[in-house]
Amino acid sequence: MKATGALLVHDIRPPSRWSTVRLRDLWAYRELLFFLALRDVKVRYKQAFIGAGWAVLQPVAMMTVFWVFLSKLAHVSSEGLPYTVFAFAGLIPWLFFANGVGAASDVLVANSNLISKVYFPRLIMPVASVLSWLPDVAISLVVLIGVMALYGLAPSATVLALPLFVLLALVAALAVSIWLSALNVAYRDIHYAAPFFIQVGLFLTPVTYPASLIHSPKLRMLFALNPMAGAVQGFRWAVLGRGAAPWLPALESLLVAGALLIGGLLYFRRAEQFFADVI
Repeated sequence: MKATGALLVHDIRPPSRWSTVRLRDLWAYRELLFFLALRDVKVRYKQAFIGAGWAVLQPVAMMTVFWVFLSKLAHVSSEGLPYTVFAFAGLIPWLFFANGVGAASDVLVANSNLISKVYFPRLIMPVASVLSWLPDVAISLVVLIGVMALYGLAPSATVLALPLFVLLALVAALAVSIWLSALNVAYRDIHYAAPFFIQVGLFLTPVTYPASLIHSPKLRMLFALNPMAGAVQGFRWAVLGRGAAPWLPALESLLVAGALLIGGLLYFRRAEQFFADVI
């Protein structure tokens, strides 16, 4: 913007393919971000028979299945904890990640009419889609505390660190979601590939088994590349307060998730200018 006498001249140019990511636009459109996240929550449970009860039913059902097949039949270790509590604590952050990524990967294509007609920062859509699953974390956490009470367990002082690991799971979910949502516009295979890789990721993350079962150094190095590994271990430790604090796995996950997030933001910014044409 240049001043010429008493007039202001606006010089408008299209962004370059590798222009900087304008995160300040998210703040400028924060009300829209909140509205879209709230809309997703309402649509998800509107006219549902049990409503928000699905936020409880999903982890409880999965916990029961894992308890029968992995604890009772396969005798998988739960590090001295009741297996139901152990699995439930791991499922909460994982389901947040899986549901958020699954919904966000399709969000741009599903809202193609809105994208082609109205201007707003497109990044808002995958971010809002992931944020809309945070209430489920809060609901499931209350249920987990109730399950712990049945076994005579209570959260320890380590629960104060819980927001850090929820934030780590949020960063991991945003990083993967931003990549997949942008890629899905150009390659519709992502719609079919994303659920498959999410299912595989469940078994590559210490949700139903402790990370201590992995003894091979090479496998541990590969394990560290999973951005949700540290988040799940940290979430479980913060709620249950058992064992040593998993700060090193959390740091490794943060570095991987941070690198993915930065790369995803740059790619999203590059591809954003073509969304309306391709979608």
